[in-house]
Amino acid sequence: MKKNLLPVILIAGLIVLGVFLYNQDASKTKKSADNQIKIGIILGFTGPIESLAPVMAKSAELAIDEVNKSGNFMDGAQLMSVRADSTCVDAAAAQAAAERLITSDKVSAIMGADCSGVTTAVLKNVAMPNGILMISPSATSPALSTEPDNGLFFRTAPSDARQGEVIADLLMEKGFKTAALTHTNNDYGKGLAASIKSNYEAKGGTITISASHEDGKGDYSSEVAALAQASGDILIVAGYLDQGGKGIIQASLDADAFNKFFLPDGMIGDSLPKAIGPDLNGSIGSVPGTDSPGAAKYSELAKAAGFESGPYGPESYDAAALIMLAMEAAKSTDSNVFKNNVMDIANAPGEKIYPGELSKALNLIKEGKDIDYVGATALELVGSGESSGSFAEILIDNQKTNKVGYR
Repeated sequence: MKKNLLPVILIAGLIVLGVFLYNQDASKTKKSADNQIKIGIILGFTGPIESLAPVMAKSAELAIDEVNKSGNFMDGAQLMSVRADSTCVDAAAAQAAAERLITSDKVSAIMGADCSGVTTAVLKNVAMPNGILMISPSATSPALSTEPDNGLFFRTAPSDARQGEVIADLLMEKGFKTAALTHTNNDYGKGLAASIKSNYEAKGGTITISASHEDGKGDYSSEVAALAQASGDILIVAGYLDQGGKGIIQASLDADAFNKFFLPDGMIGDSLPKAIGPDLNGSIGSVPGTDSPGAAKYSELAKAAGFESGPYGPESYDAAALIMLAMEAAKSTDSNVFKNNVMDIANAPGEKIYPGELSKALNLIKEGKDIDYVGATALELVGSGESSGSFAEILIDNQKTNKVGYR
C-alpha cells in the first residue's frame, strides 16, 4: 500500500513545487513591471521636420539608456521610452498621440513636443488636464513664456525672442541692410517673424515684406513673386526644412528672385543643402548651440551610440536627463511632485554635471548633495523654466551646415 502511494506523493510534490516556482516567477514579473517607469517622446516623425526627429529621439534615449545602465535610478527601477508622432503641425494628431501616451502607455512624463503650435495644444489640452510634466527640446515660440502651465512645462531651447536678437545682429554684421521675410503660418513662424522684424528694424535694418506661407504645397511661385517684388538684400525663410521652407527656396532660385538666404533654426539640417544643391552654398543661419565642454562630451556619446549629433539633439538629451534627475531628487515619478525639483536640478549651486555623468548625478542626489546640471547645452533655466540660451552661427558650404561661431 505504501509503495502505491509513493508515486502519488511524488507527483503531488512536483505539482506544489511547480505552482510555487510559477508564483515566484509571476511575482518577479509583476515587480519588474511595477518597477518600470515610462517616458513619452513625442516628436514630428512625419511632417516638415521629419529629418530632425530621429536624432532628437535617439538623443533622449541616449540619456535614458545611460541611467538604466547605471542601476542607480529610484532603487533599481528601469526606464522605458515610448515614441509618438506629433507631426509638428497637426494639433489634433499631436493631442491624440499624447493622450495615448498618457492613458494607454501610462507615461510619467513627456520629452516634447517639438514644434510650438502642437506643443501648446498638447500642454493645454492633454498634459495639464492629466497632470503630466513636459520638457520640450525645441518649441521656441515667445508665447510659451507666458502660457499658463501649472508648473508642468519647461524647455531646454531658448525662446525666439532671443533668436530674433541674434538674427538681427548677424544680418547687420554681414552688411544686409534690407531683407524680405517669409514665415510658416503657425505659432512658431509668427512669433519668430515678429521677433526678427522688431529687432532688425531697431538696429536700422528694413524688412521690405513679411508674408506667411503654408507647408505642404507643391507650388510656391505666387509667394515668391510677392517676395521678389518687395525685394531685399537677402530672403529670411522662417519655415521648416522638409516642406514649405524648402519649397520657398527652390522656387526663389528657379525664378532667380533671391540667391542669398538666412535660415533660422527650423531650416537647419543637412537634408536641406543636400536637397537644394550647391546654389544654397554661402547662405547663413542660426540654431541653438554652444561650444561648451558638455557639447563635445555629448557628441562623443552620440558617436559611440552610432549616430551623429544634429539640431536639437543636445537639447533632447538634456530634456530627458532633467526629467530623470528631478524624479530622483523628488523620490517620486508623480509629475506634480517632481516638477518642483526641475529648476533646482538645472541651476546653481551644486556640482556641475555633464553628459556621461548621470550616474554620478544620481549618487550625489542620493547623498543629499546639490547638483548643477550643465548638460550638453550649458543649460540654465530662467523665468518660468526656459533656457537662457546660446546660438551657433551657421554657414552653408559644400552642401553642409557648418557651425562657424557662437553667441
